[in-house]
Amino acid sequence: MENTLLSVSDFIALTNQTLEYAYPVVTIEGEVSSFKINQGKFIFFDLKDSGASIGCFMMAYQLRLPIEDGMKVIITASPKLTQWGKFSLTVRTIRPSGEGALKKSFELLKEKLTKEGLFAAERKRSLPTVPTHVAVISSTAAAGYGDFVKIINERWGGLKVDVAHVQVQGSVAPDQMIRAIQYFNGLEELPEVLVLIRGGGSADDLSAFNDELLVRAIAQSRIPTLVGVGHEMDESLADMAADVRAATPSNAAQILVPDKREIIRATQQVTSSLTTRMLHVVTQQSQAVKDMLVEASEKIQDKLDDAYMDLANIREVLQQLNPMTVLARGYALIRGVQKVGQLVEVETSHVIIKAEVTHVTEK
Repeated sequence: MENTLLSVSDFIALTNQTLEYAYPVVTIEGEVSSFKINQGKFIFFDLKDSGASIGCFMMAYQLRLPIEDGMKVIITASPKLTQWGKFSLTVRTIRPSGEGALKKSFELLKEKLTKEGLFAAERKRSLPTVPTHVAVISSTAAAGYGDFVKIINERWGGLKVDVAHVQVQGSVAPDQMIRAIQYFNGLEELPEVLVLIRGGGSADDLSAFNDELLVRAIAQSRIPTLVGVGHEMDESLADMAADVRAATPSNAAQILVPDKREIIRATQQVTSSLTTRMLHVVTQQSQAVKDMLVEASEKIQDKLDDAYMDLANIREVLQQLNPMTVLARGYALIRGVQKVGQLVEVETSHVIIKAEVTHVTEK
């Protein structure tokens, strides 16, 4: 077969078509060198190992963690032959690889955001003592989320809890968490607290919580934030940007609500102490007065017992009326104008779906 005569442009186009078909996306690990940013928008660097080097290009807005020469990274990229005949990789994502690179990137971003005042104590807000409406951002399949829900129900219960199910590790996790923060901050009726939780993991697993855009979204939230990521010894930039930091998801639940059993015990102790003091004051008085005080004390205790019972009944009713309880039974909540062509929002116990109405039948 005779060779086809191609122009230079046609050859480059054909080569790129072949590359796109054979290797649409590649994942490569290597060391960064010759890192530079041009005009604040374009990033160029070489990715190398002991035997080879290749040029890389990406846009500055894609850089979510600081990168510098000598740092080991993992990139996802598309190979391409440029119009000038230079082979390069167009980078889609880049992240530090290994504990050393992760720690270095963490320290660089921490220093940058600290200088901006993002972690300053004076910008921190307090949380309500007993919130009634909270929003939670987490993976609902994770053990940390299960522990959080169990503890808040044991300690208090009856809260309105809105949950955004997101991935909490991997390259897509930061953007999913950012969208959830934006969603809750855009509600007409804002939750009183925004809780972001994730259980323990390796430094690489937790690196999503050191994403610069996610950290800024937490700091800019209109809703006071409570973040509990990893184990007690783990530290993330998301923790540092939050209004209140919890050591773990379980600790976040303990911070969020008081323990009703402790409140009841404290109330009973105060009541008992007051009764003792009253009896002591009238020790020298007639037995009739003492009997009246004892009777009054017993009535107070009876009233308190009745109030505790009423509170328990009300909490049970509220729990049954909680929309999340209904959704958990398999129902869905639809918001929006239910007319043909209109967009509605369908909420189940696990997801929120945007859908278009295609047919409406009057009942």
